Amino acid sequence: MQLYELFIVAVSLSMDAFAISICKGLSVGRPKWRHCLICGVWFGGFQALLPLVGWLLGVRFQKMIVSVDHWIAFLLLGLIGFNMVREALSGEEETMDSSFSPRSMFLLAVATSIDALAVGVTFAFLKVPILMAVCLIGITTLIFSCVGVKIGAVFGNRFQRKAELAGGLILIGMGVKILLEHTIFS
Repeated sequence: MQLYELFIVAVSLSMDAFAISICKGLSVGRPKWRHCLICGVWFGGFQALLPLVGWLLGVRFQKMIVSVDHWIAFLLLGLIGFNMVREALSGEEETMDSSFSPRSMFLLAVATSIDALAVGVTFAFLKVPILMAVCLIGITTLIFSCVGVKIGAVFGNRFQRKAELAGGLILIGMGVKILLEHTIFS
C-alpha cells in the first residue's frame, strides 16, 4: 500500500470522528480550543490505537487465511464503507449532548473507531508499515476532529452527511481496488 493510499484510508476513517466533532461543535455553540483538542486527542488516539490492535490480531491469524486475505480486506472495507454510506443517506438526525467528559468522549471514541479495528486487520494481510499507518491515521483524525468542532459551531449539519458519505465511498473503492489487484491484475 502506497503512502497516498494510506492517507486516503486515514481521511476516510476520520470521517466518522469528523461528523461527531461537527455535532459536538454545534452542541456547544461557541467552542473553545480546549474543546477542539479534547475531541482531537480522544478521537485521534482511538483511531490510532484500534488499527494497531486489529493489526496484531491479523498478524496472529495471517498464516491461516493468507489465501483469502484480499477477499477479507474487500469484505471488511466494503461493509464498513457501505455502513457509512447507509448512515449518511438514512436521513436520521443525530443528536449530541454538549458534554466533553471523559466518559462521554470515551464512548464516542470507541464507537467511531470500531471500523479502524477492522481496517487494522486488513493492514496485517496487506503488509502495511503499521507504525507509519497508525501515526498517519491518528494525526489525520486529530486534525479533522479539531477542525470539525469549529466547523460545527459555524456551519452546523451542512457537512456532516457529505463527509460520512465520502468516507464510505472511498473505503468501498479501496476494497474494490485491493480485490482487483489480487484477482485480476496479479
